[in-house]
Amino acid sequence: MSAYPTDREAIEQILDVGKKLFQRGFVAANDGNLSVRVGENAVWVTPSGVSKGSMTEQMLVKLSLDGALLCGTAKPSSETGMHLRIYREDPLVRAVVHAHPPAATAFAAAGLALERPVLQEAVVQLGTVPLAPFALPGSPEVAESVAPYVRGGSRALLLEYHGAVAWGDTMQQAYFRMECLEQWAKVELNLRALGSSRAIPPEQVARLEALRPSWGVR
Repeated sequence: MSAYPTDREAIEQILDVGKKLFQRGFVAANDGNLSVRVGENAVWVTPSGVSKGSMTEQMLVKLSLDGALLCGTAKPSSETGMHLRIYREDPLVRAVVHAHPPAATAFAAAGLALERPVLQEAVVQLGTVPLAPFALPGSPEVAESVAPYVRGGSRALLLEYHGAVAWGDTMQQAYFRMECLEQWAKVELNLRALGSSRAIPPEQVARLEALRPSWGVR
């Protein structure tokens, strides 16, 4: 099991990735949320109603896995329940990134999972990315909608009519998975525009999947 980040490391990671999401256009207005687990029963999360590109350390909130306030004064993100559920379902997860990258979100709005193996990096890092069914933002149903996929071994999800969420053993891994997901969605859109139905052959997919341990992918 990977070590927990320190409070300082978690805060710095959240602020850094928040800026990256904003700069890359993966979030607009106050979209998206981030979290990092720092102990058996402690998680730092982003606040509600704040641009991820302009967060400060004082805005972040530390919670227990059942949502009790441990540190901070801001209101936690409305999607905190989804983050906490992911940590409870997979104790090895150390970070969760939720954003609305445009191409991936287009697939989510269209009700389409990302399943065709067309990018070698996506095969290794993600496998397939299922579509979690629609749930009202901030509702308990959002957490319920993602839980089966976390238990089933997924590494990222599309959220119907909403966006995407990725998680990992480190914040860097979770963020890179979000980048990889958006890149895959862009390539898939271009392939469809070209009328291409090509995919990586199954025997090559198996060889790529065998690379996962060397890439740090569980």
